[in-house]
Amino acid sequence: MPKASDIKKNTAVEYNNGVYIIRDIERSVPQGRAGGSIYRMRMYDVVTGSKIDEVFKDSDNLNLADLTRNQVMFSYADGEEYVFMDTEDYTPYSLDKAAIADELLFITEDTQGLQVLIVDGKPVSIELPSAVEMVITETDPSIKGASASARTKPAIMSTGLTIQVPEYIASGEKVKINTTDHKFMSRADK
Repeated sequence: MPKASDIKKNTAVEYNNGVYIIRDIERSVPQGRAGGSIYRMRMYDVVTGSKIDEVFKDSDNLNLADLTRNQVMFSYADGEEYVFMDTEDYTPYSLDKAAIADELLFITEDTQGLQVLIVDGKPVSIELPSAVEMVITETDPSIKGASASARTKPAIMSTGLTIQVPEYIASGEKVKINTTDHKFMSRADK
């Protein structure tokens, strides 16, 4: 059993007779107190989707749930359901739009490296790669001679995601975006 300090985002744990996916972890070190860190975890029930916030000491033990990850690609949207296809055996996995709303900002038909998280045979969420490549659909015109360390401007992707990009980037360009902090990394390789 791992300790709370070893748990990472998108880990499935058994807690209070349910299975939860950990979406966010905040670590704090109380002042003037002997002992370790405190971990505040935002967890979502994989069955109901309900959210709970729990606090654990770094020495608390948590049970890991039976979790598998399969490589998938986005297939199509059917109303509020988004269907992903397993890249090995072509099994379709349907996920509710509300459950993966944050991830959808980074997913297009060309997105590579997606994984579906499956708990007890049920798809519960999508795990994004650390970076994705997307095409800018709208931004202010590029400024010739702008340096890489110059000011930034907002750029909108086809999914509705808005990020800050350097002034020399133009509409229609493909850029690499960090999925964790929603930041521009570089132009995509051609």
